[in-house]
Amino acid sequence: MVASRAGVSTATVSLVANGKTHGRVSEDNISRVRQAIAELGYVVDSVGSSLAKGVSSIVILVAPDISNPFFAKVIEGVRESLGSDFQLLLSVTEAGELPRADDIRRLSALRPAGLLVDAPDAAFLENLSSTGPLVLLDAPGLEAYAPSVNLDVASGARELAAHLAGSGHRRVAYLDSVTGTATFAIRRTAFLQAAAALGMSVDPANRIGTTIDVGAAAEAFAAAWPQWQQAGVSAVVCATDTHAYGVLQEARVAGLRIPAELAVAGFDDLPYSATSNPGLTSVHLPAAQLGLKAGEQLRGLIEGRTLERPQLTLESTLVVRGSTDRAAGGHSGLR
Repeated sequence: MVASRAGVSTATVSLVANGKTHGRVSEDNISRVRQAIAELGYVVDSVGSSLAKGVSSIVILVAPDISNPFFAKVIEGVRESLGSDFQLLLSVTEAGELPRADDIRRLSALRPAGLLVDAPDAAFLENLSSTGPLVLLDAPGLEAYAPSVNLDVASGARELAAHLAGSGHRRVAYLDSVTGTATFAIRRTAFLQAAAALGMSVDPANRIGTTIDVGAAAEAFAAAWPQWQQAGVSAVVCATDTHAYGVLQEARVAGLRIPAELAVAGFDDLPYSATSNPGLTSVHLPAAQLGLKAGEQLRGLIEGRTLERPQLTLESTLVVRGSTDRAAGGHSGLR
């Protein structure tokens, strides 16, 4: 119908619809085909195209608990690396749950060009049985399964422990994520080990966990704080900035002075952390770069290129702000 209305061949319509006109279709014919497409409301049958080519232009990003704002930057990086040549499809789990291989296998009917998997476990990868291009994000210890881009969260956790110890803290609480991914285990273990070596105590009674949700974190902190206060806790380290926002929110309700009476820190360094009152001390994790580098690795595999560095690790850095540093203005902040 489009070809008939534009007065061209169906092959010409196909070239225009798929953006392959350079040096092959005149500007006049391109204009006529586009006008006919607009008038008829024609949409390219991407499923049929996938069947014909054996693969689609879809890239699937599998991520646990995408409610974490950290993933917005990861997605931004992936989209930048893939450009307009690919469509990004998200496959996400419920809060606190890991992805299941069965869910991804159902999506194989779309014949994706490639797969990006964030924070998987070994069981997921063993059951996945993916034969197409695959790149892992934030999957420490699983490098043998596929090319990966990881974050050195342990280094940042140790920096945070040293900062708090240097500020005179001796009893610290830890608000963890209940999402069972390796990255949270690594940041927790690295911080606890460094804290112990530096003479700080993080008693099991002073360690709790919630989903990555401001309200859940605030409620958990409110319930735990009387006991923590009695135990002499002077700092709370949170597994994510989102958890830390909940602590700051409830600390305001309780009338606590931050950081004079309680220091608060997190991981991720989300944009709001720089502008909160007081600013939140956080371990910066380069989310956009994580997505960008993973997308670049995947694109290389899709295009049949050999990756020069199939395993990449991105550095983490501690950003100190007023929630832990009185010199940064926190002593006159939250009350």
